[in-house]
Amino acid sequence: MNGMLLSDHKVFNFGEDMDDERLKDLFGKFGPALSVKVMTDESGKSKGFGFVTFEMHEAAQKAVDEMNGKELNGKQIYVGRAQKKVERQMELKHKFEQMKQGRITRYQGVNLYVKNLDDGIDDEHLWKEFSPFGTITNAKVMMEGGHSKGFRFVCFSSPEEATKAVTEMNGSIVAMKPLYVALAQHKEEHQAHLINQYMQRMASVRAVLNPVINPYQPALPSGYFMAAIPQTQNRAAYYPPSQIAQLRPSPH
Repeated sequence: MNGMLLSDHKVFNFGEDMDDERLKDLFGKFGPALSVKVMTDESGKSKGFGFVTFEMHEAAQKAVDEMNGKELNGKQIYVGRAQKKVERQMELKHKFEQMKQGRITRYQGVNLYVKNLDDGIDDEHLWKEFSPFGTITNAKVMMEGGHSKGFRFVCFSSPEEATKAVTEMNGSIVAMKPLYVALAQHKEEHQAHLINQYMQRMASVRAVLNPVINPYQPALPSGYFMAAIPQTQNRAAYYPPSQIAQLRPSPH
């Protein structure tokens, strides 16, 4: 790479004829430098980049402001902030997340998931079925090994068009089969939806298997039932001591 790192800034593309002294003269005017080093190969030839560390951050920033984009030996040099490996990785990750979020925002609410289409329906037929509801930017039958995977995606230009297509096409009959049409979900949304469904089912199962029985509960409205409480048979009668005296036969 043709480049040079200075302090916490980067400059590159200054050519192969640069040495430490020339580099120091070139950037020394911006402030005292703690170190200046041009990186060389095994033969001693400049690799086109080096390191300059200034005493003050202000000096490095001034060098960036004045030298970035300047022409040196017929080449335009670039001056910017130098980064450690971890910092570069974090920046690349941040940029990737921004791009990912941009794609998510771009397709939010406009991409439809379609399944239960007949195997004979191709991209053109799919486009024809959904085009009356708006401008389609993409309609693709998902294939694997030359055969349909059983689901498709249709992307509209606006959420309003996509919503209209869902309303009109979900459950409609195409080639003798009812379609399932819904807004496509991203992986995280889909997982959350599945977890929510699972929790709701488990709550329903627990409610059926473990009904709460309250002997003082009022009568339930029509359409509901309550499990009967089994009664213990042949229980011995119990009388408090005060009643036992009354039950003894009186002497004659």
